[in-house]
Amino acid sequence: MTDAAYLPLPGTAGDAATTPARLQRRRDLTRRRITVAALNLTTLALVMWGAAKVFGVGGWSFTDIIIIACVAFGAPWTIMGVWNALIGLWLLHGVRGGMARAAPHLAAGDGDAPIRLTTAIAMTLRNEPPARALARLAEVRRSLDATGQGAHYKLFVLSDTDDPAIAAEEEAAMARLSLALRGAVYRRRATNEGFKAGNIRDFLRGPGKGFDLFLPLDSDSLMSGGAILRMTRIMQAHPMIGILQSLVVGAPSRSAFARIFQFGMRAGMRSFTLGAAWWHGDCGPFWGHNALVRVAPFRARCRLPVLPGKPPLGGHILSHDQIEAALMRRAGYEVRVLPIEGESWEENPPSLLDFTRRDLRWCQGNMQYLKLMRLRGLKPMSRFQVFAAVMMYFGAPAWMLMTAAAAAKIAEGDGAQVNLAFGLAMFVVMFAMSLVPKVAGWIDVALTPGGVARYGGAWRFMAGAALETLFSILLAPAAAFQVTVFLIGLLGFGRSVIWGGQQRDARSLPWAAAARGLWPQTLFGLVLAAVVLVGAPQALPWSAPVLAGLILAIPFGVLSAHPALGAALTRAGICAIPDERAPTPELRAVFDGLAPVETPRAA
Repeated sequence: MTDAAYLPLPGTAGDAATTPARLQRRRDLTRRRITVAALNLTTLALVMWGAAKVFGVGGWSFTDIIIIACVAFGAPWTIMGVWNALIGLWLLHGVRGGMARAAPHLAAGDGDAPIRLTTAIAMTLRNEPPARALARLAEVRRSLDATGQGAHYKLFVLSDTDDPAIAAEEEAAMARLSLALRGAVYRRRATNEGFKAGNIRDFLRGPGKGFDLFLPLDSDSLMSGGAILRMTRIMQAHPMIGILQSLVVGAPSRSAFARIFQFGMRAGMRSFTLGAAWWHGDCGPFWGHNALVRVAPFRARCRLPVLPGKPPLGGHILSHDQIEAALMRRAGYEVRVLPIEGESWEENPPSLLDFTRRDLRWCQGNMQYLKLMRLRGLKPMSRFQVFAAVMMYFGAPAWMLMTAAAAAKIAEGDGAQVNLAFGLAMFVVMFAMSLVPKVAGWIDVALTPGGVARYGGAWRFMAGAALETLFSILLAPAAAFQVTVFLIGLLGFGRSVIWGGQQRDARSLPWAAAARGLWPQTLFGLVLAAVVLVGAPQALPWSAPVLAGLILAIPFGVLSAHPALGAALTRAGICAIPDERAPTPELRAVFDGLAPVETPRAA
């Protein structure tokens, strides 16, 4: 690339003492980042010291060194989650004006300033059920028109579908919903070169280039008109914000798996995201959808490079969003997140197999970032985010390899060389650290006026928290093992996943399908359990969470997707998110069977 390709756009450098949008002083952000780095590194040093205390008894064997190396690779991302959540909780409840400190751009969205910018709302599709996707887009149109500002927004449907039958369904759905979509433009590419990012790039080279902003939506995305207007007003007030990402939350679901998963995410996202925003500042996240993007700098400076080599790691970039955020910041524009719930939704996978398939797609895309580590001109914070996006996926194999190494140590008869008492204490500490983001979210809900009531009251919230904790304990080892096996295939043998349509509807998972997809977890878990039982039975209690998640992967996958469990949880109001108990008009229009909104009594 030439120097001009990565230097800030002319006239966008801003005041050297502040961020480009003049929202914060650079030195304040630098101090925050140094503080967070110190907290994380100090905590990591203590964890490493504890691990050395456990495994360094009687000298260092090869397995001891492997275990310590795995802790060094796996622990940083758990520790980062701890501090993000604690900082967010402090900002929410421990200091005045905490929200403004982390998100000074929020205030610009208040009020009723007239909309001046034009926005293209572009939904991307690829081999997914078009009727449900376009019904969501039609509801976005209706909600925008209800604000009286709908004329500033135009809808586009960008299809990369290559299945002729689904393409015909798309065209039929567009014709059927033409009145509700009010002039939406449908376009289908003959090839999907560049995948979703290439689809959007082609759109912005054509009909999208005449707009000030564009709002990418996935097929499961839904946003209210009020949320979009608020974001638009923030972009109007701060022309040096290039990307404004909304906090996307899970939509109500009848699937037990999705329901339990998003209950935990919903309770914990606010404190975690706010804590991260406090030190990420102008280098915020971009998740590729439900975000407003400024067209001019995106077109001029956010074109993704084609990676050298062959797929799966070469060629077009699959996980485009984090790189586009880094390129936007390199161009001299800020990338910001709204760390509040703001009527922006997506759907979560309805089963364990669907969840792992999505995770593996993200993993493969993020592994391509290995070839982008030295991309020129990136801000240090952006470069760290690209690095973290890769390394977080190495955390799973690190924990799995550590587990296997510990079992090997037991099988070799070296179990007596372990400081067991201190090891149990370290296990308790690490397990507690993994729960900190959840606990911080529960505390946030409890301290927020009316927070617990939004989840159905104290006993329902506590029951949901207990169920979600058990769910997470069973989910984590099964998912980590799947990522480990996939990374071995990807990096060692070039094996890839298929980037196609995703399953969104709640459905049962047959035992045969679960067994085909999850037998390796079960086998690995049984082998580990046998080694521990024979070599160090006293270690069974503290190894039980990992062993249970592996051995029970098949029944866990079947049960968590079973419609009867989802129906029972729905009837009992367990793991209900606030949007299920008090749905907005947008949600009621799209999802059947949601509780009606109670009409306030007249005074």
